[in-house]
Amino acid sequence: MTILTITAYIIIPVYTILFAWGTNWFTLNFSVLGSLADRKNLFLLWGIIVGTYFYYILKRIIRTLPRNKKETAFTTSALLLLALAVTTPYLPDSQPFHAVLHVFLSFAASISLLISLYLVIWKLFCMNQAVYRSYFMSLLIITAVCAALFFLTGIVSSVLEIFFVLSGTFLLHKLYLKVFSPGIMWNHQ
Repeated sequence: MTILTITAYIIIPVYTILFAWGTNWFTLNFSVLGSLADRKNLFLLWGIIVGTYFYYILKRIIRTLPRNKKETAFTTSALLLLALAVTTPYLPDSQPFHAVLHVFLSFAASISLLISLYLVIWKLFCMNQAVYRSYFMSLLIITAVCAALFFLTGIVSSVLEIFFVLSGTFLLHKLYLKVFSPGIMWNHQ
């Protein structure tokens, strides 16, 4: 097992679930949990692990794509926005401006990551529909489930964040393995 596989299937899932363990996943979110004194550093470490993993894998895939400036910009933006979000306190009672800024940065990071995933997977799909159709469909399903979780809870809840991070991690790891498997790269159809 490589470090990327261990990170995708053990480190990120276990750390993500343990971070939210013992809390109500439907009424709280990672921002609230990360603002708690005993979880502040854990939140920062979670952001470093998840952000680094997504950035590294996406950058490796993006390097194989032609005309990849948009994909690179959205991936880099997602990482920078996540770094700013996890270092900006979410304390709405004592620091309302920072709390609003944190929410904006977190949302912008997630949207940037989602756009990057769509751009990358769409480009791969256009290059080889037979190979990459399931990845594009999986991303559509992930997006739909995230929207359903948002409307179900009325907030960006821990359950939504956990689902998005874990499903995105698994999808991206499988995509990475497919892109770098021998003989798959691009068969235009």
